[in-house]
Amino acid sequence: MIEFDIPDYKRINEELYEKEKRKLLIELVKLQNWIIKSKRKIALVFEGRDTAGKTGSISVLTKYLIPDHCKLVALGKPTEKESKKWFKRYEKHLPNTGEIVFFDRSWYTRALVEATMGYCTKRQYTYFMKNVIPWEKKQIEDGVEFFKFYLSIEKNTQQKRIDKRATSPLVYWKISENDLKMLDKWDAFTLYKEQMFKRTSYDEAPWIVLNANNKKVAILSALRFILNAFDYPDKDLPKPKTWSEGLNNYKVKINKVLFENLSYQQYKTLRVFADE
Repeated sequence: MIEFDIPDYKRINEELYEKEKRKLLIELVKLQNWIIKSKRKIALVFEGRDTAGKTGSISVLTKYLIPDHCKLVALGKPTEKESKKWFKRYEKHLPNTGEIVFFDRSWYTRALVEATMGYCTKRQYTYFMKNVIPWEKKQIEDGVEFFKFYLSIEKNTQQKRIDKRATSPLVYWKISENDLKMLDKWDAFTLYKEQMFKRTSYDEAPWIVLNANNKKVAILSALRFILNAFDYPDKDLPKPKTWSEGLNNYKVKINKVLFENLSYQQYKTLRVFADE
């Protein structure tokens, strides 16, 4: 698992954010063109609690991408048949060659929301946790490259965002009864989240935890992580500004010793020795 916790990002202002975002989005368009030409299959998963900023982050990342080679998947409540054939529900939405697919929540809904709220049986949850890695590795063998982002927020941040939505004449409708129930189940969700990290993060597809208490931070971090992962033509990835030097904040534990403040390259070198 890769963690971002970047307190320096809290000092970012709107002007710096817009400049950095524009530079990174230009690079993302370059990357997409290379993905199309090289026939790669990229699946970007965005998970997190309600109000963590999943939809907003995806909206920013997809704004300038070529629509014919980019797809958003945001599935609603599953049918009874879909609930029983969970992986099949998502297989048909996985990327084709030359395509980037953004999942606004994903198959991991079963490990998080459904498990927390009791929307799946214990047997369904157990089956999912046992089979999700083999299922993903099967897709990886077929050429799919997974990036699994988890947008992490604190409890008080979620409460403030929900209160703000509730009093807004524009977005009050976004709050559902389920959202309010999830607030009361914060600790249960945390338990299932930690189980998900522990049991479904592996070398080929680790969980990337982004600090999303500031939505702008999460957006820039996701962009930079994606861009860092590929060597595409004419790559001109700007170095982070002073306020974003904290991006060198990967961590890994080896023989119970925690190595922190690593660059991504350092992390990639050391993670093969990481504790299970």
